[in-house]
Amino acid sequence: MLTDIPPPPIKRLGQNFLIDPNIVRKIVTLAELRPSDHVLEIGPGRGILTEALCQTAGRVTAIEIDARLYKYLNSRREEFPNLELILGDALTYPIEACPPGTIVVANLPYYASTPLLFRLLDHRERFSRMILMLQNEVADRLVAEAGKSDYSVLTVMTQHAAEATKAFRVSAQCFRPRPEVGSAVVLLRMRGPSGLTEEEERIFAAVVKAAFAHRRKTAVNSLLDEGYDRRQVADALGSLGLSRAIRAERLSLDRFVRLSRLLKKPVEKH
Repeated sequence: MLTDIPPPPIKRLGQNFLIDPNIVRKIVTLAELRPSDHVLEIGPGRGILTEALCQTAGRVTAIEIDARLYKYLNSRREEFPNLELILGDALTYPIEACPPGTIVVANLPYYASTPLLFRLLDHRERFSRMILMLQNEVADRLVAEAGKSDYSVLTVMTQHAAEATKAFRVSAQCFRPRPEVGSAVVLLRMRGPSGLTEEEERIFAAVVKAAFAHRRKTAVNSLLDEGYDRRQVADALGSLGLSRAIRAERLSLDRFVRLSRLLKKPVEKH
């Protein structure tokens, strides 16, 4: 039984609480959890998903930034003996300390979903898969194909790290308060080693971000604006058989990997 009334949502924290038990069941089924699994949940909120995760997985670590919700969930600790509840910010919490094979299951706060995604991807070696509730347009970006308007830095970095699948849409009626945007659940199955060295991974990420830095410009001009050498960029595109007029959104993941192998670090700006 609950010992406290759950606190009301705070708009600036993007709190839209999931209330539909059917969606919870679908998320847990998609996660394919076993009693031996460790789950990382970001933003447990009022605990509807947390409860289901604790009933299915062996151990759940939930990070909650809202002290009111932390207190509310903490008052229910007897219901969740396998829950480690953390009061903190997932953007600064040391997720690199998660045990290998951790499964991320989370209804990410929409205002911080992109930086949280990048942070999770930066530590992808800790995770086997991620099941994430996201704003629908963000979900579309994760699974976009090269040449599509929603193909972006986030697309390339996600697909470099994982096999991304948009599993199902979630109606606004499944939340209280109802969000103004649509939602979707995405499954990310993390890939094995990319074959790039640690230094090559850094170069790859820098090239992708630089190429998309000025979306209205060609990839060449965007890279030049970010400090890359003109001749080196031209030679790299030429060796890949690519037009100098190509834009970043038309470069596939494989082409970005090959391009990054041919480019050195940009010239430092002063």
